[in-house]
Order: sequence, then structure tokens, then C-alpha cells
Amino acid sequence: MRPTMKDVATAAGVALKTVSRVVNGEPGVNPATAERVREAIDRLGYSRNESARVLRRGRTATVGLVIEDVADPFYSGLSRAVEDVVIVEGCLLLSGSSGEKPARERELVRTFCARRVDGLIVVPAGDDHSYLRPELDAGTPAVFADRPPGPGLDVDTVLSDNAGGAREAVGHLLAHGHRRIAMLGDHPSIYTAAERLAGYRAALGPLYDPRLVAMRAPTPETVRDDLERMLALDAPPTALFTGNGRLTVTALRALGGRRMGLVGFDDFELADLLTPGVTVVAQDPAGMGRVAAELLFRRLAGDGGPSEHVELPVRLIPRGSGELPP
Repeated sequence: MRPTMKDVATAAGVALKTVSRVVNGEPGVNPATAERVREAIDRLGYSRNESARVLRRGRTATVGLVIEDVADPFYSGLSRAVEDVVIVEGCLLLSGSSGEKPARERELVRTFCARRVDGLIVVPAGDDHSYLRPELDAGTPAVFADRPPGPGLDVDTVLSDNAGGAREAVGHLLAHGHRRIAMLGDHPSIYTAAERLAGYRAALGPLYDPRLVAMRAPTPETVRDDLERMLALDAPPTALFTGNGRLTVTALRALGGRRMGLVGFDDFELADLLTPGVTVVAQDPAGMGRVAAELLFRRLAGDGGPSEHVELPVRLIPRGSGELPP
């Protein structure tokens, strides 16, 4: 049978209130008495019933997190940072992947809300979030990360400077003498892909050529086909900007050793060990997860101020792949 706080009080020879003060870290207990209580806790194997404690406060001590794909290094880094904050706050994280399916996003959010999570952090797959309105009106706070919510929903949002990062990537290639710069991106219906395309176009200005752009859900086959089409043009690209880390790796495989100037959005493992090392625009997924979680717990603590919209900076890491091939 699980030991109770009353059992600890009996074993330590103190009042129940004294045990409560020690367990909850409250002042006013003689150090020798507190030590006796802690020894009794260790001896009996007592642990505080967190569920009962938080339910008395009207909370379940759980947070729901919806991401795009837990296998993506960017989202795994974001998820880990959220979990670190959630643990410090004494809560449990429930998470799931939408797989870029709006219906799956809605299903996950509704499931989390049915389990009475205290708050939500959402990387949205769709742009219609009217289904969240009843939960927000009922007092469940939500923070959107990586992508903003759809029209009509004003909630805390944490983004990266996607357009600025793309402009910096293309500017780096232009500075190394490239004028025919191609782009491989994800489907333009995805907010981050559209923002990076806008930054790419802004950096190129009159050099922009739509024949050098491919924006669709990437697979090894589509990436290979798009590169072959571009390289067969009368004026083929000498450089490539890839819109995310998975696209960069897929493009490197499709190129099969062919040298092109290259800058990828998102850093990835071993990028610095390739020859040449791959120049990237690095985001801060851990920073995004941490800021999103901290915003959420501020709302849970009663901060009723206006919603915040945070844009995190990105960083160009030159490693040699942006130069013109010999």
C-alpha cells in the first residue's frame, strides 16, 4: 500500500502540517525536524500525489504539443526544449505529429483538450483554426510555433525570420559570383516555404527566373527530376538554395557529387564534415521551443496581456559550399 503523508508524520513523530511544510518547501520548520521528516520520507518511499495536488488547483499539470514530424531534427529539437520547460514547471508533456495533415492536427488538439490539458503549443498544418475558438474562450491558452495561426485567431506566436534568412542565403551566393541561382522548396501552401520563397525572390530581384524554382512536397524522385530539368536549361543554375534540411540532404544525394554552389535553410548533422562543408542558414529550434513554452506558462500564471508575436533571428554559417565550382 502506498504510504501517505500521515504515515510519514507518525514515523517522524511530528504533526501532519509539519510534513506538509517540508514536502512543499515551506519555511518555519526546525532544520533538525525537517531532516527527520526527510529521513522518514526516504525510509517509507513516500511520494507526493501530484495529480491530486494539481486537481485541487483546477489543473491537470499536462501540456499538449502538436508538431509536424517528430523524426525531423528541427521538430525534435523544438520538442525537447518544450519538454525541458514543462518538467521544470512540474508538468507532463503530451505530444503528437500531424504529418502536415490539417485533419490530424485538429484530431490531436481535440484529443488533448478532451484530456483537459492546461495549455497547447501548436505547429499548425492547416490555416483554419476556428475549431480552437471554444477552447480559447473556455480559458485554455495556446501558443503557435514555427507558423502562425490562420485568420481570426490572435494568440501568442513564435516564428523564425524565414524571409530574412532566405535573403541572406541568396545574398551569400550572389556575393560569390553566382547569377543563376535555383531554389528547391516545400509546397508553397506551407507558411515557412512561402516566406523563404519570398525572401529568395526579393534577393534576386531582376535575376529571378521562375524556371529555376520548384516548390512541391519533396521526394527523392521529385528532387532528382527538378534538378535534371533545371540543369538541362540553356543557361543552367550554378548554385542552389534549398528550403529546409531534408531538402538539402536529398538534393546532395541527387547531385551525386556534381559541384554546385549551395546554401541550405536549416543546419543538419555532418554538414560541417562534407567536402566542402555545407553553408546553411541555421534556425534555433531549441530557442523556439523554450520561448513558446515560457509564453504558455506565463499565460497559465495569469498574464492576461495582449498576445505576443516573437520573431527569432537566424544565422548564416559559411562553410565553403557557396563558392563557384572550379
